Formats: sequence, C-alpha cells, structure tokens
Amino acid sequence: FTTRHTYIYDVYLQDYKGQKLAEQIFQGIILVSAVIGFIYGLFIQQFGWTVYIMLAGFTVSCFLTLPPWPMYRKNPLKWQPAVPEASGENRDKPQESQKKKKHK
Repeated sequence: FTTRHTYIYDVYLQDYKGQKLAEQIFQGIILVSAVIGFIYGLFIQQFGWTVYIMLAGFTVSCFLTLPPWPMYRKNPLKWQPAVPEASGENRDKPQESQKKKKHK
C-alpha cells in the first residue's frame, strides 16, 4: 500500500474489533425491535405493525453500523513495511532447481 492507500484504509474502513462491535450492535437492535414488534403486534392483533417496527429497527441499525463511524476505527491495523522484490532471475532459479530435482 502506498501512503494514499493507507490513508484511505485508516479513514474509510472499520478495523476488526470495530466490525465485531458493529455486528453486535446490529444484532442487538434487530433482536430488540423483533421482540418489541412481536409483543406490540400481538397486543393490537395487527401483524403489519410487527413488520413496521422490525423495518424501523433495521433502518436504525443500518444507520448506526454501515458508515465507518470513528468508534469502529479505534484499533487500526499496523501494516508491515513492503519488502522489495528480488530481480526476476533470482526468483526463478530456485524454482527451476526444484523442478530438476523432482524429475531425477
């Protein structure tokens, strides 16, 4: 990665712990909205309200978890520096010697 790519990664993507937090928040909101929607729909005898409440929970959870909010980027990955590649000749020679050994 170049400096530009590293910057884009740091600003726009969630880290692994942030992904886990986003998943937990998403599942929690969906579960709570499902329970509330089921109880309310059962109470008023209208299944449509259960669906509406679930859709509202889904919308809220998407708003909270899909954008890369700063709370999801607290533990960025530390990339190792790039290792310069050896010339093409040095890289091919060990492979050729291994092929010759296999044929013998």
